[in-house]
Amino acid sequence: MRGVESLVDQPRRGVGRVGLGTANGTFGELLQGALPGPGEAEGEGRFLVTLPVARWSTARFELRAPGSGLTVSPAGKTKALALARSLLAELGHPADGSLVLHSSIPEGKGLASSSADLVATARAVLAVVGRPVSPRRLGELLTAIEPTDGVMHPGIVAFDHRRGVHLRTLGRLPALQVVAVDQGGHVDTVAFNRRSPGYGPGERRTYARLLGALGRAVADGDLAAVGAISTESADLNQVRMPNRNFAALREICRTVGGLGLVACHSGTMIGVLLSPHHDDYRAQLSLTVQLTEDLPGRTLLYRTLGT
Repeated sequence: MRGVESLVDQPRRGVGRVGLGTANGTFGELLQGALPGPGEAEGEGRFLVTLPVARWSTARFELRAPGSGLTVSPAGKTKALALARSLLAELGHPADGSLVLHSSIPEGKGLASSSADLVATARAVLAVVGRPVSPRRLGELLTAIEPTDGVMHPGIVAFDHRRGVHLRTLGRLPALQVVAVDQGGHVDTVAFNRRSPGYGPGERRTYARLLGALGRAVADGDLAAVGAISTESADLNQVRMPNRNFAALREICRTVGGLGLVACHSGTMIGVLLSPHHDDYRAQLSLTVQLTEDLPGRTLLYRTLGT
């Protein structure tokens, strides 16, 4: 929780102390599924692999006088308010303060907007109180509110989004361009995870193979392999969260020579992954945008957080 993600302004003690926290979003997931192992019959073992993007949530928490209560702005950020209250109770601190959030991450699209709000809030509150909470305990507090992405961990990570457990850090990749199409609407993360069907033994073996291959691809900087695995995960996800633009985007990706597709597995977007280091990147990007604008929905650009 230290470093640029959490800052504390003077005064350092008492009423008026202010903490600031930030957290990035993700563009869906490079891979999402379930792994074999204990608890398989109960539907456990679910995981995702993050793809951090340069979109941010920022939280400002200010301690207020005893008895003034806890407030949040905007008022609809009730999940962040609940986490602030839980954290303060966890640390034996009165729940009196003002929490203000700002975000450049669209909500309900599969970009980890709620997770970024929660992690930014945690960083701001912990900066004010001046006491740490372990990553495992923070994961438990987050998932008590909703399934959460692994945005509290730097780089590309495999994360159990239902239990809030960090499984593995895969590493980092160079910054990539995502040309995304939003098919419209919003997805409620809690409702989606409640009704999402389970994974059979064969599917779990497939996802275990893909996770192993993705770990090697990220470690080797093999962008083509990363794109192929991400595309396969997006394809497999069509049975759980169909996206009407999937087939057309896969063809566009082939036409422009993109790395592959990346899906917001519980969201409304799928994007074409491009490398800015491609010899003909500008023409490739221009053509991808042109072709996606003919699809139903909105074309949007996202840049991943790279090395």
